[in-house]
Amino acid sequence: MPTLRITQDDAADDLLGRDPLALVLGMLFDQQFPMERAFAGPRLLAERMGLDPASDSLSAADIADADPDAVAAWFAGPPAVHRYPGSMAARTRALCRLLVDRYDGRAENLWDGVPDGATLLRRIGELPGFGAQKAKILVALLGKQYGVTPPGWREAAGSYGEEGSRRSVADITGPESLAEVRAAKQEAKKAARAAAATR
Repeated sequence: MPTLRITQDDAADDLLGRDPLALVLGMLFDQQFPMERAFAGPRLLAERMGLDPASDSLSAADIADADPDAVAAWFAGPPAVHRYPGSMAARTRALCRLLVDRYDGRAENLWDGVPDGATLLRRIGELPGFGAQKAKILVALLGKQYGVTPPGWREAAGSYGEEGSRRSVADITGPESLAEVRAAKQEAKKAARAAAATR
């Protein structure tokens, strides 16, 4: 079981390390929301579902089959699981439904036995809420911290797969690297704004 240090919250990180669905949902939530809060979201969700995050795991089938209003209430909080709880609740149900329909409800079946990085990237990119960039970041996170290293995974992850990079959540292993990744993201945003201003 991998030891993750993404959220700086031991209980949330423990859940991410032993529950593949929690990891995938954390990546889903990492959108217009602070990284560590996004990846702590699965622990909040587990608690709202009446689970013990210290020992239980999330179930894609339970989420997919739950009443939409119940899922919306789990996300609403307080505190809210995400900045946009309603839309993220619906997206989470859709993602879990796809996992049930294609992967026997098991997130790890996305990567177990996958022949190469390109196939892994394609599978992840088919998940609701996963665009090209988010899919590459999850491939990098799986490769760098989860032991999922099919041939060509670094190439599939693009620049996020580079050894020693500080571009994304895939590179966060504690408070220091979290600060480095956050600084790199801010610099990238600043550069993008400057480029846009000169057009």
